[in-house]
Amino acid sequence: MQIDPQRQASVVTREVTDAQSRGETVHEVALTRTFAAPPDEVWSAVTDAERIPRWYLPITGDLQRGGSYQLEGNAGGEILECDPPRSFLVSWVFGEQVSYVGVRLRATGPESTEVRLEHVVPDDDHWRKFGAGAVGIGWEFTMLGLDLHLADPSVATDPAEFMTMMAAPDGIALVQASSAGWGAASVAGGLGATWAREAEARCTAAYTGQPEPQ
Repeated sequence: MQIDPQRQASVVTREVTDAQSRGETVHEVALTRTFAAPPDEVWSAVTDAERIPRWYLPITGDLQRGGSYQLEGNAGGEILECDPPRSFLVSWVFGEQVSYVGVRLRATGPESTEVRLEHVVPDDDHWRKFGAGAVGIGWEFTMLGLDLHLADPSVATDPAEFMTMMAAPDGIALVQASSAGWGAASVAGGLGATWAREAEARCTAAYTGQPEPQ
């Protein structure tokens, strides 16, 4: 799989903000990317149980509002809101952590759709150590898989091939560019430059298998 790391990093808009929820601080990690497909096609790709495994992971459950889902080897949760073909909101339960993922679609042309993904995570030790990149980098690679699927829905993305790609020089370069982008977005969001850059360095090391900075 051949990718252009700088191009892939540049087509994503990143935002990081803090908010209060039930008296506690939470962090919203948001990324926006535009795809060369109409909203109905993008909606089908991100909500159809038969299509999701072709670019992401196998999924089971009752994929409608009020239902639940489980991604193989990953998160599961409840489908809290669903407004086809515009938006959905799910709980995201991974291990003991509960967070929330919202996706919104907006037509930007006859064959163009903007997708905004917002992941609201708690202020916990994982966040304080790794920051926004911990979820942001993973979602960027997921969006890359979606982009490849929309370009040719007949071709399934092999998760093993994706892991190989992430370990290759272009994949590492994309991780580094993405991590730097999330560090910059955290600074722009007022989260503190020193912490943001230290978290960025730790996150980059974790994703690339390098020793953690001291």
